[in-house]
Amino acid sequence: MSVQAVWNGAVLAESEDTVVVEGNHYFPVDSIVAEYFSGSDTHTVCPWKGTASYYTVTVDGKSNTDAAWFYPEPKSEAERIRDRVAFWRGVDIVRN
Repeated sequence: MSVQAVWNGAVLAESEDTVVVEGNHYFPVDSIVAEYFSGSDTHTVCPWKGTASYYTVTVDGKSNTDAAWFYPEPKSEAERIRDRVAFWRGVDIVRN
């Protein structure tokens, strides 16, 4: 089954290989549509996953700040989400 991340009418990512952690689908980084993503200076820390970095998503001139996150160097307990991106802030996760 394919899973999509959709926002503002655009498919931001699509994959049949997502990893679900704490209810969030983590998409392989190579499944995201890079043109919609730009770096952010935001970082947060999870005690068991490590330090998260964020992307701002922009579609048709509308931006969703820090709508995607990833763990560049996840802790060993979270190794399975390395090189994966998850979404929130109104990004819909759709199963096809």
